[in-house]
Amino acid sequence: MIILRMLLGRVLSLVPLLLGVALFVFVVMRFSPTDPALAAFDGANASAEQLEQFRRDNGLLDPLPVQYLRFVWQLIQGDFGTSVITKQPVADTITTALPLTVQLTLMGLVIAIVLSVPFGVISALYRDRWPDQVIRIVSLAGVAAPAFWIALLLVQWLAVGHGLFPTSGYVSMNDSFSGWLNSMTLPAIALAMPVAAQLTRIIRTSMVEELDKDYVRTARGGGLPPVVVVGRNVLRNALVNPLTVLGLRIGYLLGGAVVIETMFALPGMGQNMIQAVLDGDTSKVQGFVITIALGFVLVNLIVDILYLIANPRLRSHA
Repeated sequence: MIILRMLLGRVLSLVPLLLGVALFVFVVMRFSPTDPALAAFDGANASAEQLEQFRRDNGLLDPLPVQYLRFVWQLIQGDFGTSVITKQPVADTITTALPLTVQLTLMGLVIAIVLSVPFGVISALYRDRWPDQVIRIVSLAGVAAPAFWIALLLVQWLAVGHGLFPTSGYVSMNDSFSGWLNSMTLPAIALAMPVAAQLTRIIRTSMVEELDKDYVRTARGGGLPPVVVVGRNVLRNALVNPLTVLGLRIGYLLGGAVVIETMFALPGMGQNMIQAVLDGDTSKVQGFVITIALGFVLVNLIVDILYLIANPRLRSHA
């Protein structure tokens, strides 16, 4: 019941947040120089009367509060509008593009966790010795290196230099699993490296704090093997704090996918959103941004719940 009550509180707190995101997106798009009417008629091919009629038919001449309320009501119904370029529902494009972005994000997340946990633990166990120094230097470089720069190096080294992976393009998992894996590996690694570097540093710090606590010295003094002490107690307690950071890092992965998908010509949310911006397709841009924001909020909600479950002290104060 405590978990359910906290879950309800978190869900209710998301309502004003999502309304604020919708308001921000609406205001930015309405005051941008992009004119949906010009985009729909390709500018020079439309008369002033046609442009005026398009704006009237699509409610663009209504007062802004009326347009916003209509926009929110459509979102509640799952209606993201219709593309002014393709005349197709934006929801259909999102349904097609979102799975690829989710695949890329999850693959990057798995790579980041697989790299960060062992390196963070090793760095803490060998504190101030050469393994710790090497890992700290490499992780600091990983934090400073942007994902697109890492992507360029990976393409130059592994794709162009050695031909191990394709430089761009996407193969569906349904067509060929090996082809899908080849097309997704470099983008996922490029996306994961900065996150892995940050998580490594955070895990190291948490592990060092746990290793200095009295219960660790007591357990070691009682004759428990170091593997048992670290694996059963220290690591479990040390991963509680990085869990909260993980939610924000997943949001970074979602945002970073915009650039990475464009660089590798992956037809996901990012590439579609960039193309929509270039085309002046405001409905698509709004739909993509709202979807990514909603995904970020839901991921952080899940991480909050996992954090509450993993930390009994917070449940006792809830």
